[in-house]
Amino acid sequence: MGMRIIGSGSCIPETKLSNEHFENRSFLNEDGNPLNYSTETIISKFAAITGIEERRYAAPDQVASDLGAAAAAKAVASAGIDPESIDYLIMAHNFGDVRSGSSQSDAVPSLASRIKNRLGIKNPDCVAYDLLFGCPGWIEGMIHANAFIRSGIARRCLVVGGETLSRVSDAFDRDSMIYADGAGAVVVEGSSVPGGVLSHCSASYTQEQAGFLYFGSSHERKRGSDVRYIKMQGRKIYEFALSRVPEAMKKCLDRAGIEIADVKKILIHQANEKMDQAIVSSFYRLYGMEPPAGIMPMSIRLLGNSSVATVPTLYDLIATGAMPDHRFDPGDIILFASVGAGMNINAMAYRI
Repeated sequence: MGMRIIGSGSCIPETKLSNEHFENRSFLNEDGNPLNYSTETIISKFAAITGIEERRYAAPDQVASDLGAAAAAKAVASAGIDPESIDYLIMAHNFGDVRSGSSQSDAVPSLASRIKNRLGIKNPDCVAYDLLFGCPGWIEGMIHANAFIRSGIARRCLVVGGETLSRVSDAFDRDSMIYADGAGAVVVEGSSVPGGVLSHCSASYTQEQAGFLYFGSSHERKRGSDVRYIKMQGRKIYEFALSRVPEAMKKCLDRAGIEIADVKKILIHQANEKMDQAIVSSFYRLYGMEPPAGIMPMSIRLLGNSSVATVPTLYDLIATGAMPDHRFDPGDIILFASVGAGMNINAMAYRI
């Protein structure tokens, strides 16, 4: 019994913020002193490295579970199924529901339980739980669902990834320009048709790497240390990802017995355009090749980095025809990959 995606959905918030939105920001170093560049230069360098021109923010009355529920409802409708037939509802996130203007995370009850409630699912045998695995959380949720289905304890699962990073970013930290909000979801079910998930691998590096992404104080020292924001050691993450993610992708592909020439698309976490390009180039060099044109669709330029939401959102945009330069055809091999807080890495090979 294999596992196939039978429906997808995404929730892309309506509020757009271009890079010009940050022109009047006062960005500071970790020590609280101003950066030695003009804000215009900071934004220009940021765009050149990350590729981000716009990002989306949730509306003031929305939280992560709202975005997740909207994406999940679209996925269920796309699959054309009765939501009561879902055996597992997995919600991948990292920061819970953080309301606009608040610094407190709310994750009780779980976001998965809230989404199940919003979908109106009454079946108690639909087990709803949250998954915290950094940015690779949605792919890890797919790996969980695959295990449930292959073991025979589930027939159908709903896997959601959602986040509101704008609510946990430090306005005085230039990295705040990276973060965005959104959600994506898929419905998967068991299938005897060849294809679906072919292989996967995951890894957690938890020595010095565990602190590469963390919760820390604002760069504005007057804000005190009680309120925490998402922080990262960008250079160390870049070096870590460039050395470890291609290895995981190759391990996953080799496990599936797939030739690299047969890979049609690589859907990688939309973390940083330059980093993602370097990862994919390094991956192909492991096979003595250069990446073919169009192999790596990118959404980060207009949507920013929405953590666990980036990969399922990207999948849905292609599946629904919203990215006309990219498409999925029956039999295509798709390689999913992600890296994030933990530091966690995973990859999954999938045949459409």
